[in-house]
Amino acid sequence: MKKQDNQILRRIGVTLALILFACWFLFWPLNLYIESPGSADSLKSYVTMKNHPDKYKGSFMITSVYLQQARPATYLWAKLNPHTSIESADSVTGGENSATYTKVQDFYMQSAINEAIAVAYRAAGQQYTKKYLGIYVLSVQSNSEFKKQIQVGDTITKVNGRHFDTAAGYQKYIASQKVGDKLTVTYLHNGKQKTATEPLVKISTGKPGIGIILTDNVKVTTKIPVSVNPGQLGGPSGGLMFSLQMYEQLTQQDLRHGRKIAGTGTIGADGSVGEIGGIDKKIIAAKNAGATIFFAPYVKPTKEILKYEEGHKTNYQLAKETAKKYAPNMKVVPVQTFEDAVNYLKTHQ
Repeated sequence: MKKQDNQILRRIGVTLALILFACWFLFWPLNLYIESPGSADSLKSYVTMKNHPDKYKGSFMITSVYLQQARPATYLWAKLNPHTSIESADSVTGGENSATYTKVQDFYMQSAINEAIAVAYRAAGQQYTKKYLGIYVLSVQSNSEFKKQIQVGDTITKVNGRHFDTAAGYQKYIASQKVGDKLTVTYLHNGKQKTATEPLVKISTGKPGIGIILTDNVKVTTKIPVSVNPGQLGGPSGGLMFSLQMYEQLTQQDLRHGRKIAGTGTIGADGSVGEIGGIDKKIIAAKNAGATIFFAPYVKPTKEILKYEEGHKTNYQLAKETAKKYAPNMKVVPVQTFEDAVNYLKTHQ
């Protein structure tokens, strides 16, 4: 009877060990992230414009990269999958927690939408206005004396009572002060105006600064109402495709001619298209969704630029290489500007 008891206990112990191992293998979070092909979604359902419906066949498609925190099981899967990459948590989130990272990505998306609206409306000859709200805080550095007051997501509207119309204006004024000088900052936190006065610190350039990483916060209003709902997507990389979708609706020109057209790239105030991350995964997402054309940001591949590029390849080089191997029937089109994309669609039907 005692021998049987020992056998039962041994079996229970082995079973519990296996259960614990399975739980660890499947659910234990690692300090790593996995990037894999996301989706390529039609923008017809994202953009609503009063009296300017999208009535043409085909679609402009916004592409995404799926991001998930790695577990031992998914880490092993990612190692064996040619379309995934494994990144450190710091390289993905910049050391910010999940909530802060998401807030910044949402702001990047809204900024991309605002710039896309301005670019599309200007190209279509329609009225719009841009109002500069101030400096959006992307990160507060550890040496900043303002770190207990100013937070990621706040918007700085004045320094020492002065409002400027560009981030460069704020930076120039602050740089004219001295390290240790006290600066009064007026800012919006969750929609409420606040002020804080603290000394300036020496930043990486050697000049005085608040000790933040920043970007412009701009609001765009239009005569023809437009609304954009990006859903769960974040980041700035949808700018080009949003601008094309809005431009077609504004002009009521059939640029697609029934085609599924995907792409990626940031959009600048001047219509320039900027590079993004994960373009190889976006090629796969576009191919899976049936796209036949893919717009990829283009920069000249100089030695200096290639040193800092993902895989030491430009967006266009990596996109073309990936498409050649996995999506040979999809045409990868290099674009430097919004106008490049429009001209291609008008001349290639």
